[in-house]
Amino acid sequence: MKISSAEFVMSNSDVAKCPKNNLPEYAFIGRSNVGKSSLINMLTDRKSLAKTSGRPGKTQLINHFLINKNWFLVDLPGYGYARVSKSSKKVFQKFITAYFSKRTQLVSAFVLIDCRHEPQKIDLEFMQWLGENQIPFSIIFTKGDKLTKTKLPLNIEAYTNEMLKYWEEMPNYFISSSTSGLGKDEILSYIQEINQKMANS
Repeated sequence: MKISSAEFVMSNSDVAKCPKNNLPEYAFIGRSNVGKSSLINMLTDRKSLAKTSGRPGKTQLINHFLINKNWFLVDLPGYGYARVSKSSKKVFQKFITAYFSKRTQLVSAFVLIDCRHEPQKIDLEFMQWLGENQIPFSIIFTKGDKLTKTKLPLNIEAYTNEMLKYWEEMPNYFISSSTSGLGKDEILSYIQEINQKMANS
């Protein structure tokens, strides 16, 4: 898929105010500082479509970006950021949960995970929640360029082993790097394939 247009449409914290049309949506979410904004900018070939910041937790609303006039990329707030107040976390959690529970246009979520770290409880619990609520998702392992070619597969294997304690099989996953562009073609092709299947059904 070649992205010819990517435009910001709206930000809000109320699912009822999200776009009213029926275009397919793909939601990107992960712990703060996982490199979500950089990944979105890499995927769309836009340097500042999603706001990157040295201060993690910058995304605090549901952000809709219209891609190629025919699908939405949805940028959701990061979870698990210690410097966000408890009251803010509750607000985020409430509308993130509402988005996943009520947004019928959602086709799939992409859960972003920093490949450099061992499996984190908060990520595992969030994916478990998605599974229990029958919300389709894929994993994107970010910062793939930060590990050696030897270390990267070992870290992915460690994550796979942990996931298989709770899941019958490892969810679909991609390895990415916003610096090198690793994973871009695979992720966009995956979205395009789903969109085409939906258009033909």
